[in-house]
Amino acid sequence: MKFHKTMAAALGVMVPLALAATTAMAQDTLKVVIGQINNWENQAPTLGQEAGIFKKHNLVLDNTGTQGAGETIQAVISGSADIGAGVGAAGVMRAFAKGAPVRILAPAFTGTGDLYWYVKADSKLQSLKDTTANNTISYSTNGSTTHNIVVAFVQELGAKAKPTATGGPPGTLTAVMSGQIDIGWAAPPFGLQEIKEGKIRILARGSDVPSLRGQTVRTLIVNADSLKNKREAIMRFMEAYREAVDWMYADPKALEMYSAKVKRPVDLLKQSMDEFQPKETMQTDKFADLEGSIADAVKLKFLDQPLTKEQIAELIQIPPRKK
Repeated sequence: MKFHKTMAAALGVMVPLALAATTAMAQDTLKVVIGQINNWENQAPTLGQEAGIFKKHNLVLDNTGTQGAGETIQAVISGSADIGAGVGAAGVMRAFAKGAPVRILAPAFTGTGDLYWYVKADSKLQSLKDTTANNTISYSTNGSTTHNIVVAFVQELGAKAKPTATGGPPGTLTAVMSGQIDIGWAAPPFGLQEIKEGKIRILARGSDVPSLRGQTVRTLIVNADSLKNKREAIMRFMEAYREAVDWMYADPKALEMYSAKVKRPVDLLKQSMDEFQPKETMQTDKFADLEGSIADAVKLKFLDQPLTKEQIAELIQIPPRKK
């Protein structure tokens, strides 16, 4: 009898311990699609996972790159991805207004100083005002930040070049250098080496558009059903994402890991980060200049009319930062 009681007592201790171990080991998987996955500002999910930050929050990310916001939004709308990164604010507002099941989970990038447009070094174009209807100017995909900026170049700065979707920076550079397109787009560090070597030169920057300088221009988006059914995991994702951003700017190891990934020297990447992507641009707590962003989305014809207060409350689901 004493033997059985002892065994029962031991088992009584072991079962909770086993359950606790199983719970601790269980990890939720979230599917994340990332426009321009190799850009520094989109590295929190990938570098953060490599550094073990998401694992610490019991998460495994299935990260996949896309050519831009158009592809990213479609993947989130269809439910084939839970979260999308690097999505232009105007594009997600347009999708939401049309009834798409998407929500803004957090701001991802504020301002437009990290994006630039360039020409071959021997191009006759010296500014956007020199362009004509015979010229072409690139953006990544419909609904992206680059699309929004190019429309603003035309409407606000008088550019006459024809907006043309070219996908990501590598394909765009090939199109520019082969003469298929006149003005390409890029985000640092891509293209900085070519600029140093005198192969291309910057014609314009996203920050040339006054109305977009202080706005949140790119966002993290989430599928509405995922937010409802996987809410606890997605809240942990935001905790880990914020931790990953802090780590990227605090630990030199992050830049070394990024250097190995994109095969660019650390000093060039450090220069790019300091000049184009200071930490404040990657704040995730508040949608900066929301009113102006909505007004610009209407002006640039991404929205037929401004979003109502009720729509805004439904669209924007930014979790407060844990203290």
